[in-house]
Amino acid sequence: MHGTTIIAVRHSGTVAMAGDGQVSTGATIVKHSARKVRRLYAGRVLGGFAG
Repeated sequence: MHGTTIIAVRHSGTVAMAGDGQVSTGATIVKHSARKVRRLYAGRVLGGFAG
């Protein structure tokens, strides 16, 4: 299985988004503290990134 863990929940007009912090290539862990959830467009957009 390939993928990353990003989860988002919206309730009553409020959004919460979270992701794991591990970056890997195959079975090798490259980084333990990556920021995969980012605020974009002056904080009005949330983005989640694989890695």
